[in-house]
Amino acid sequence: MADIMTKSSRRSGGRSARVALRSAKLADDLRPIHAGLVGGRYKPLTDSEVKRIHEAALEALEVIGLCDAPETGVEILTGAGAILGDDGRIRFPRALVEDMLAKAARDITLYSRAGGKHDLHLSGSKVHYGTAGAAVHIVDLENNEYRESTVQDLYDAARIVEKLDNVHFYQRTMVCRDIADNYEMDLNTVYASCAGTRKHVGTSIFEPEYVPGVMEMLHMIAGGEDKWREKPFVSNSNCFVVPPMKFATESCKVMEQCIEGGMPVLLLSAGQAGATAPAPLATAIVQAVAECLAGLVYVNAIKPGYPAIFGTWPFVSDLRTGAMSGGSGEQALLSAGCAQMHKFYDLPGGAAAGIADAKMPDMQAGWEQAISNLSVGLSGLNMVYESVGMHASLLGFSLESLVLGDDLLGQVQRCIKGIEVTEDSVSLEAMKSVCLDGPGHYLGHDQTLALMQTEYVYPELANRMSPKEWAENDKPVLLEKAIERKRSILDAPAEAIIDPATDAEIRKKFNIHLKI
Repeated sequence: MADIMTKSSRRSGGRSARVALRSAKLADDLRPIHAGLVGGRYKPLTDSEVKRIHEAALEALEVIGLCDAPETGVEILTGAGAILGDDGRIRFPRALVEDMLAKAARDITLYSRAGGKHDLHLSGSKVHYGTAGAAVHIVDLENNEYRESTVQDLYDAARIVEKLDNVHFYQRTMVCRDIADNYEMDLNTVYASCAGTRKHVGTSIFEPEYVPGVMEMLHMIAGGEDKWREKPFVSNSNCFVVPPMKFATESCKVMEQCIEGGMPVLLLSAGQAGATAPAPLATAIVQAVAECLAGLVYVNAIKPGYPAIFGTWPFVSDLRTGAMSGGSGEQALLSAGCAQMHKFYDLPGGAAAGIADAKMPDMQAGWEQAISNLSVGLSGLNMVYESVGMHASLLGFSLESLVLGDDLLGQVQRCIKGIEVTEDSVSLEAMKSVCLDGPGHYLGHDQTLALMQTEYVYPELANRMSPKEWAENDKPVLLEKAIERKRSILDAPAEAIIDPATDAEIRKKFNIHLKI
C-alpha cells in the first residue's frame, strides 16, 4: 500500500507540475499561435471558378455599373476613365479596373498604439481576427435578457479585447443607444474604443460633416497630426455602396474626407443573398466583388496606392423568412469564397465570420461561430470581422461570448497553423528511446516537455477535466466561468490608455459621455 501511495503521489505531483507549466503565460515570441498566421489551404472555389467570378464582375461593372455617386465622386471617377451614362449610372471599362488594380496597395499595415506589438500586417494569406457589427443590444447574460447598448458597454468590450490574446483588433461592436445626437455618438464611439484598447480600432462615421471633429480628436490622442498620419491607428469602416450596385452618396463623401485625412478605409459591400444580393452564392460573390472593385477604382483615382481593404461582406438570408442568417454554413462558404477572390487580386481583404444566429452563448452559438471562423481562417482571409461576441444575426453583442470567443479563436488558429513536418518533427529518435529503451510512453519525455507549450494550445476557460475532477471542483459551469472572467477584467482598475492631460483636453473640447 505504501508503494502504491508513493507511486500515486509521484504521478500526481508530476501532473500538477505539468498543469502549472501549461498555465504559465508564455512570452509572445514563444506562443504557438499569434496574429498573422498564414492560411489559404481551404479553397471552396476552383481556380477556373475564381476566374469565372472575376470575369462576371468585370462584365457587371461594364454593363450595369453603379448609380447615385455624389457629384465629387462622378468627377473623380469620370476623370479616371469611367463613363457616366444618360441613365445616371457610372460604368467601368475593363481597362480602367485593371489599371487601378495595378496601382492598388498590396501590403498594408494597420497600426496600433502599443509600440508595434499589435500592428496588423495585411498581405498574402495572413489571418487576423477581430470584432465588428454595430449591434443595437447588449446580451445581458446575467439577467437572461436583451437591452439597449450604451457607450459604457462599448468601452467595456474594448477593455476586454485589450486583454484577449486571440482577438487582434477592435472594430466598434455596438451602437451607443444612450447618445441621441449622431455627431456626439460618432465622437464618443471613437473615444470609448481608443480609451479601452491600444489595438487597432475600426469605426464608422455617420456624416461627412462629422469627419473633421473625429480627425481633430484623433490628432489629440496621437499627439499631433503628423504623428497620426505617420501611424494611423483607426480605420474607417465605410459602407460606400447600398447593394445592389448603388453608391451610398453620403458614405462616399465620408470616404473622400477620410482619405484626405490619412485614415485607412475598409471598402464594405454588405449585400444579403436572396434580398439585396442574388440568391446563388456564386453570384452574390460576383456582386460583392464588382462593388468593391468600383470602390477600389474610386479610392485609387483619388490617391493611387492608398491603404484600402477589399471588404466583400455578402451575407445570407434564410429564404423561408427573408431574415439574415449569419450563422449558416452558407455564410461560411460565402466569406471563404471571398477570401479566394482577395488572393486572386493579391489585395488585403476582409469579410464577416463568427456571427451567431443564437440569442445566447449556447451550443448553437458554438457551432455557428466555430464553423465560419475556421472556414475563413483556413481560406486565408486577412481580416475576419465580427468573429466574436455577435448574436441574433448582429442584433446583440455579448461580453461573455467575447471572453469565450478568445478560447474558440485559439483553437481555430491552432488549426490554421497546421502540422509542422520537418526533419526534427518526424525524427524517430524519441520513438526509439521510448519503445526500445524506455518506459513505453511519452509522458515526461524531453521531447514532450519541450513541445508542451510551443506545439499545443490550452484553453483559458474550456473544461478538460475528467468527470471525477469536475465533480471534485464543484462542477464548474462554462458560462459562469465566462461571467467570472468578464468581471475580473472589468472590476480591475481601468488603465489610463489616453494620458490624463490629453483626456482632460478632449473632454474640454468635446462632449464625452463616458465616465471613467
